[in-house]
Amino acid sequence: MAKPGRDGVKKDVLFLGGLVVVAVALIVFLVREPEAAAPEAGQIAGPGSSQVTAPGVAEGSATAGLAVERRMPDDPLAQGDPNAPVVMVMFADYRCPFCAKFSRDTEPELVDRFVSDGTLRLEWRDLPIFGAQSMQAARAGRAAAAQGRFWEFNHAVFAESPERGHADLTEEALVGFAQKAGVPDIERFSAQMRSTEFDAAINADLAQGTEIGVPSTPAFVINGVPTLGAQPTEVFVAAITEAAGQA
Repeated sequence: MAKPGRDGVKKDVLFLGGLVVVAVALIVFLVREPEAAAPEAGQIAGPGSSQVTAPGVAEGSATAGLAVERRMPDDPLAQGDPNAPVVMVMFADYRCPFCAKFSRDTEPELVDRFVSDGTLRLEWRDLPIFGAQSMQAARAGRAAAAQGRFWEFNHAVFAESPERGHADLTEEALVGFAQKAGVPDIERFSAQMRSTEFDAAINADLAQGTEIGVPSTPAFVINGVPTLGAQPTEVFVAAITEAAGQA
């Protein structure tokens, strides 16, 4: 069999190079990153950026594109007035150390400053992307919510999460967090955590995150404008203040 000549090799190289260029162009199109200050050490963000703008959302717009809020009046996975002028939707995983960082460092201040006065509503979305334990933890969160203790459970888990690496959320650990959160019926909690009762709702959150192109956790959408990573608190304060002024 004849060996391919130099011209054939060159054509193959050019073809492969063209595929790489096309792939890079698609990534740039789908995830455009506006210029911003360098991210805080350890936070998740794209190269040289603190924000990610999702497809179909104009940079700097507080009303374009991503209408992901639900505003359900009795949603146990939400905090704040359903009619608040600003809604921040958070896509998160219980095993994500940066989700824990946001929960410990930033969320309490946002609740004190904006949720308490009716400006902001927080809505949680499950995005269990770090394996079977993540899915089990998402079920556990829903089981706690079924007894009115979602946020207490949520905060209990994140309060003890490691700063680096993924938390080891065994069934025993999750039951312990439920007890700390004051879930009244632990037997019921355990049964629901082990069942698939909440899988449809969790998968709906996953589908929503996938649809808008969420690449990692935590990811936030504030009145239609996406932000990726556990940004410094002042980044969220500025975004919420701006969105409230535009609402």
